[in-house]
Amino acid sequence: MPKLQKGSLKLRNAWAFYDWANSVYSLVITSAVFPIFYGALFDSSGLETVYVFGSHIRSTPLISYTTAAAFVVVAFLSPLLSGIADYVGNKKSFMKFFCYLGSFSCMTLYFFSLEHIYLSLFNYFLALVGFWGSLVFYNSYLPDVAFKEQQDSLSARGFSLGYVGSVFLLLFNLVMVLQPELFGITGDDASIQAMKISFVTVGLWWIGFSQYSFYYLPSASNTFKGVNKDVVLNGFKELHTVYNSLSKNAQLKKYLIAFFVYSMAVQTVMLVATYFGEQEINWGNSDKKTLGLISSILIIQLVAVLGSFLTSKASGRFGNITTLIFINCVWVVLCVTAYFVSEPLEFYITAGFVGLVMGGIQALSRSTYSKFLPDTKDTTSYFSFYDVAEKIGIVVGMFVYGFVDQITGSMRNAILFLVLFFIVGVFLLLRVPRKY
Repeated sequence: MPKLQKGSLKLRNAWAFYDWANSVYSLVITSAVFPIFYGALFDSSGLETVYVFGSHIRSTPLISYTTAAAFVVVAFLSPLLSGIADYVGNKKSFMKFFCYLGSFSCMTLYFFSLEHIYLSLFNYFLALVGFWGSLVFYNSYLPDVAFKEQQDSLSARGFSLGYVGSVFLLLFNLVMVLQPELFGITGDDASIQAMKISFVTVGLWWIGFSQYSFYYLPSASNTFKGVNKDVVLNGFKELHTVYNSLSKNAQLKKYLIAFFVYSMAVQTVMLVATYFGEQEINWGNSDKKTLGLISSILIIQLVAVLGSFLTSKASGRFGNITTLIFINCVWVVLCVTAYFVSEPLEFYITAGFVGLVMGGIQALSRSTYSKFLPDTKDTTSYFSFYDVAEKIGIVVGMFVYGFVDQITGSMRNAILFLVLFFIVGVFLLLRVPRKY
C-alpha cells in the first residue's frame, strides 16, 4: 500500500473520510431510526414492559440502563486504549477491530427482538463500544497525519464530512421507511422491516467507506513494540497524574466539577430526546411519528451549527463562564418546557432551541477547558481526563434518568428531574474565577 508523507493532502483526506464512514452510527442508530424502531417494537407487541434481569422493566429505562452500562465499559477502555495507542506500532489493527465490531454489531440489530432481548441488547451494547473504541485510535492518528497548523482545519473537515454523509444516509433510510414499497418491502410490518434494513445499511456504509481510510493511513512500524503491563496501565497513570495536579489548579478543578454536573444532563438529553418524542408526543399515526422524529433530528443537527457560531460570538463578548451560565439557564427552561410539550409543533420548536444550546455548550465547554490548562503540562493527558469525566457523567445521567423513569412511570418526570443538574451546574459555575 502507498506510504504518504505526513501533511499530504491525500493522507489528510483519508483520515477525515473515516468521519464520513462512522458518523452514520451516531445519527441513524443513536439519534434517529433505532429509537423509533425500539418504540415501534414495543407498540406492535402491545407491551409496556419486558421481563429482563429478574424484573419487569419499561422500554425506556431498559435502554437507558443498557446505554449506561456500555459507557461504563467505554469510560474504562478509553484510558486503556489511549495508553496502547501512544506506544504500540499497530494502532491501525486496533482501529480496524473496533470499526468491524461496531459495524457488524449494527448489522446484527436487524435481528433485534423482544423474544431474544438479552442477545439483542448485547448487540446494541457492542455497537456502542465499537464506535467509541474506534474513535480512540482514529483521534490518535491526527498528529501522525497532519502538522500542528493543519490539525484544526482537518478536524473541522472530518466533522463536515461526517455530517454530510450521515444526513445523506438518514434521508435515504427515511424514504425507505416511509415508502417501503418502493424498495420491494411489503406486508403489515413493512416500515419496521425497513428500519431493520437501515441498520444493515449503517454497518455496510461504515465498514465499506472506512476501507479508503484504512488503505492510506500509516500501518504498523517495522518493529512492533508489543503490549506490556506498563503500556496497558500508562493511560490510567496519566489520569492519576492529572487528578493529582488538580489540587494545584483550583480554577481548573472548580470548572471540571461544574462541567461534570451539567454535562450529565446535557448528554442524557441528547441520548434520550428521540425516545421522549417517540413516546410522549401526539403524532397521530406511525408514519407521521417517523417523519416528525427524523425531521426533528435534522432540525437539531442544522441549528446546532448556528448555535456553535452564536455561542462563540457571545463568549467573545461576555466571557466563557458567563455564557455557559446563561446556556445552562436556557437548559433549565427547556427541560421545564419539555414537561408540558405534547404536540408536534411544540416539539419542533423545542428541538430547535435544543439544537441552539446543544451545539454551543459542547463546543464552549471544551474550549473553556483548554483555556484553563497549565502551559507546561501534557494536554493529551488532560483531554483524556476530560473525556473520561464526560463518559462517567453520561453513565450517571443515564442511570438517574432511567431510575426516575422506572419508579415514576414517566419520561416527563425524568426530564424534569434533570433540571436539578443544570441548577447545580449554574451554582458551581458561579464559583469558577472568570480570569484565564
